[in-house]
Parts: sequence; structure tokens; C-alpha cells
Amino acid sequence: PMSVSLVVIRLELAGTSPLPAGFAYSAAAPDMAAESTGAAPAAVPACLEGKGPGERAAILHQHLGRREMTDMIIETIQPRADEAKAAMEGGKSSEAASAEDKTKQEDQSKECEAAPDSPSKQLPDQISFFSGNPSVEIVHGIMHLYKTNKMTSLKEDVRRSAMLCILTVPATMTSHDLMKFVASFYEVIEHMKIIRDSTPNQYMVLIKFSSQADADSFYMACNGRQFNSIEEDVCQLVYVERAEVFKSEDGASLPVMDLTELPKCTVCLERMDESVNGILTTLCNHSFHSQCLQRWEDTTCPVCRYCQTPEPVEENKCFECGVQENLWICLICGHIGCGRYVSRHAYKHFEETQHTYAMQLTNHRVWDYAGGELHAPGQGLREAHYSYLLTSQLESQRIYWENKIVRIEKDTAEEINNMKTKFKETIEKCDSLEQRLNDLLKEKQSVERKCSQLNNKVAKLSNELKEEQELNKCLRANQALLQNKLKEEERVLKETCEQKDLQISEIQEQLRDVMFYLETQQKINHLPAETRQEIQEGQINIAVASSASSSTAGTGKPSSRRGRGKRGK
Repeated sequence: PMSVSLVVIRLELAGTSPLPAGFAYSAAAPDMAAESTGAAPAAVPACLEGKGPGERAAILHQHLGRREMTDMIIETIQPRADEAKAAMEGGKSSEAASAEDKTKQEDQSKECEAAPDSPSKQLPDQISFFSGNPSVEIVHGIMHLYKTNKMTSLKEDVRRSAMLCILTVPATMTSHDLMKFVASFYEVIEHMKIIRDSTPNQYMVLIKFSSQADADSFYMACNGRQFNSIEEDVCQLVYVERAEVFKSEDGASLPVMDLTELPKCTVCLERMDESVNGILTTLCNHSFHSQCLQRWEDTTCPVCRYCQTPEPVEENKCFECGVQENLWICLICGHIGCGRYVSRHAYKHFEETQHTYAMQLTNHRVWDYAGGELHAPGQGLREAHYSYLLTSQLESQRIYWENKIVRIEKDTAEEINNMKTKFKETIEKCDSLEQRLNDLLKEKQSVERKCSQLNNKVAKLSNELKEEQELNKCLRANQALLQNKLKEEERVLKETCEQKDLQISEIQEQLRDVMFYLETQQKINHLPAETRQEIQEGQINIAVASSASSSTAGTGKPSSRRGRGKRGK
């Protein structure tokens, strides 16, 4: 039974390039892929995680190599049945639109009759138009073609794909000629996409069928068939597992797990796949399509005709360190690096990009990094097929990656279990911390309320204290004034009391004198007249002070009374 392999088409676009409509496809979920019109989700690759913009750009540039982005023209051709249906729907819509336009025209004519002085109000605000061909899109990028490691038979009832890819169509064939070539299957074709890139004299075609059975029928009928009786070019078909669109900054050039990127033939610039056409290896271990090598007129190798001698070419040097010894060139992207006995930049390029095959520039030996095999120039002759070599390399590479995947899955499972345990513990800690946080928040609110109440009390007491201090200050000032006033009053009172006592003593003396005078006068009045006459005519002699004082002390107060009596008379 005929075995076929599936390919993956990845369209790498520049950051400013528009996205093609309806390009994405997946055989596993064709409906979802058909509905998707944008680029694939930008999942950050592992090698780009945690990298800065400069490091990301360096890694992407390293994987891109010498490949340059070019303009690609994508032309989409829809079946005529859909076009007829669309035309019928368009006719119905046009009739409805014409009827609606008539109604609008009648309404507008009525408005014109109602307002003949304002014709500008009847003009539409917007006029829709379209320029260019809507089925042709121009994007800027690189087309990557990957081969899967799965091989299936057309007789097996397994899911493959409802999309086929014609790898190369001569540029001499127009779209009309291509439509004639697929005319017998036109009713089961949903759409075709013609992709023209910088590759000269050829283009690629993607054909989406209604079902996988229709794709299988087209593959059996047209694979290996000549496009016309004049040209020798044949139709080379491959099944498309998926077609995807990636932006360059999302890592579109990075290696894809379980996929091998197919290099191009140096002569015809087509992808080399031993399952599609024959591949020959020259004495210098360079591989080409058999028909391309037959058409090559020169006897030299199309790749290394400028380096026939064992000496290295002066222009060739390691891209990283600049040495010109023991150089290896990557057969995928053209990167040149030094060997493992210099600075191992060629091997580092394989570790970073997973580009498996590298050729030594001096003796043209090809090294398979995945399988760890070295293929000398004498191993392949001009008539020897490259199929067995590539198959064995792919098988060893498959075993290597499967073992690595098993180890990674085991390590990942253990890591996932550890992470789950840590995650569970973290969740429990988070729950306890959240509960503790809630309790602390409640306690904080209670303390804040108490603190607010205490602050209010402190403020109130502070105000009262200030008032009491002011009052105390005023009272002390008043106390000082009152004390001074009291002292003054006491002094005045003392002086007043002294004056009063003096006055009282004087008044008492005067009162005694008056009483003595009255008593004496009364006594005198009771005396006989002769005695009174004698008293009136009598004289009082005042003795010497000493005798007077002694006489006064001995007799009491006769002298003063006599004096007072005299003063009375």
C-alpha cells in the first residue's frame, strides 16, 4: 500500500504584516480552524520565557539564520457553486435593495416637494466603495514547511486531512490552467489558495476539499500526473495536517516538537522529501532532486562549486567567534559555526534551534546531531537514493526524542505532583493567613474605635485642662491682687484702729474731765455761798514738777481737778 506523510505549513509574518483571511486549518478540528481568521495564540516558548527584548530578538535572529522575509501573494479561489449561490443571494438582496431604494426615492421625492429649498439634506452621509481584488492578499513573511513523523496508508481508515498541498506549480500555468487541471473535482473543492513567494518560476497551491474521501480521490488521481502534455513538471501532492499563522516575534522560527523542517533543493528551490520524489546524493554528500540534477548542465556540485579544494574559503568564518578553521554549515538555515574542538558554536546552534544536519565545509561530511552519526562523502554515490539514510536518521531522531519526551514527562509528572502538594499547602496557608488577616482586621477596627474614643477623651480633657490652667492663672492673678489689697486694707485698718484708740483715749479723758467738772460743779453748787465765794476768789498754785508729781502720786488727782475747777470758773 502507498504510504503518505503529513506536513505542517507555518506562515511566519512580520510584525507589521496583515493577517491572511481563512488561512488557518487543522485536520483535528477543521471547523474551528475555518472560523479562526487571526494568528495562532502567542504562547511564549520556553526558551523565550523571562528574556528581555534584546535577548528575545537575538534568539529569534539566531533561529531565523540567513532566511529573509519577502512579500507573498495569496489568491483565494472559491467554487462556482458558492459563487452562483452568492450571486443568487446577491440578486435577491439587490432586488430587496432596489425596492428599498425605490421606497427611499419616493420618500425623498415627497421630502423634496415638502422642502424644495434644501436639496443638500437628501444627499447620503456616506458612500461605500471597494477598490482592488478582494480575493488577493499581500503579506510579508516566510513560508515554513515541516514534515511529521507519522506515515499512513491510503487504504487505512484513519484520519489524515481534507486539505492537500501542491508543492510546486510552474509559473507558466495560469489560474485558468490550474482550474482546468482540477476541473473534474471542482464540485467537491471548498476553496483553493494560490501562494506566490520569492521562489522563481513556481508557486504553491493549498486545496481544501469537502471531506477526506474527496481528498484521497484527488490524491490517487493527480499525484505524479503531469500538468499538461507539453511540460515535464508533475503534480506533487502532500497532505496538510494543519496550516497556521504566527507572528515572527512570537517565535515562529523556533523548532517545533515532533516536526522536521524540510530544506530546499539548491537547484529548483523546492522542498526535499523522499516520500514525494527521488533524492540523489552527490559525492560531496549534497542532496538534490534527481530530475534537478539531471538538468544541471555543469559537472560541479551546485552547492560547493566554489570550494573544490580542501582549504576553507576566506569569506567563510564562524558567525560567533570569527574563526576560519573546522567550520560547519547548517543545512536548514545556513548558519556557520565552529566545531566542537574549537568553541562548539555549531553544536550550540543545534541545541538552541534543533536544526539537526550540519555539513563540514572542508571535507563536506554531514553530521546528524540527533542520531550522533557521521556520513562521509564516499558513502553516497550519484545513483544512490537518500531515502534510507534520511529514514534511518529520522528513526534514530524519533527514538531519541521519544526517550527524551518520556523522561521529560516523568520529570514533569513528578514536578507537577510536587507543585500540586506545594500548591495545596500554599492554599491552606493562604486560607489560614486570610482567616488570621480577617481576625486582625476586626481587632484592628475594634482597637481603632477604642483609640478614636480615647483620642476624643484626651482631646476633651486637654481642652478642659487648658481651661483649668487659664482659670487657675486668672485666679492666681486675682489672688495676688487681693492679697496686696488685703495687706493695704490691714495697714489702713491698723492705722484706723490706732487713730481710733487714740481718739477714744482722748475722748475718755475729755469725758472724765467733763464728769469731774460736772461733779465738781454740782458739789460746788451745794456748798454755801461763802464757800463758793471763797473758791472763786481763791488761787491755785502749781508746785515744782518733782513735788507736783510726788504730790500727784500721793494724793491721786487733786491738782488737775483744781486746775479744771479753775478752768471751769
